[in-house]
Amino acid sequence: MNQTLRHPEILDIARRDGKVTVDALAAHFGVTLQTIRRDLAELAEAGRLERVHGGAVLPSGTVNIGYEERRALNAEAKAAMARACADRVPEDAAVFLNIGTSTEAVARALLHHRNLLVVTNNINVANILIANPTCEVVVTGGSLRRSDGGLVGALAAETIRQFKTDVAIIGCSALDRDGDMLDFDIAEVGVSQAILRQARQRFLVADHSKLSRTAPARIASLSQIDTVFTDRALPAGLAAACADWGTEIVVAG
Repeated sequence: MNQTLRHPEILDIARRDGKVTVDALAAHFGVTLQTIRRDLAELAEAGRLERVHGGAVLPSGTVNIGYEERRALNAEAKAAMARACADRVPEDAAVFLNIGTSTEAVARALLHHRNLLVVTNNINVANILIANPTCEVVVTGGSLRRSDGGLVGALAAETIRQFKTDVAIIGCSALDRDGDMLDFDIAEVGVSQAILRQARQRFLVADHSKLSRTAPARIASLSQIDTVFTDRALPAGLAAACADWGTEIVVAG
């Protein structure tokens, strides 16, 4: 069976079961694992599925995929983007890091930076940076989101407003083709907006999968970002808009 016939059936299975796995699809169609991975990659590029570890799920515009699945998704690309981003962070700097698996990758890439002050609403970031003895970590208050270790709400935003940092590094759940950064949780959006307002330089770390996703809450426009770190070139229209806004695009990998 060729891919033209496989793709609709893969989508039917995903709608029926909520998720498809590479192993099960390879057995079902009698093809190689590599063939199925290619099918899922093409369906994800078209926005029909979202890749997760070992398979794919139907995309949602209102509910984020699970934290563990997000952490495994495009892990190598996130590590490359994180290294590129960390290279732009000077030592002896004050830095905001928000919620997300991409910003956690940046935290790992900052482990050898000296004399940083990091303000974060991400408990996972704080736990990573404990290993850097010269890094001072300030964790905001706020409501703990158990699903991913995020701290959100008015108390988190109020803590952030007490600081003015050299660099803000944020992630997002989705990136619209018109250049809007989107997220699922309005309480998290308010914190991210506070972070952007309180920083002298603003970085976004977002892999290519964010362009095939959608989410209901708007954080800000890329026109408010100084540098975007990603793993693939942006679509031509969005790249042109970024050039007009003066937003630098760094493709890592």
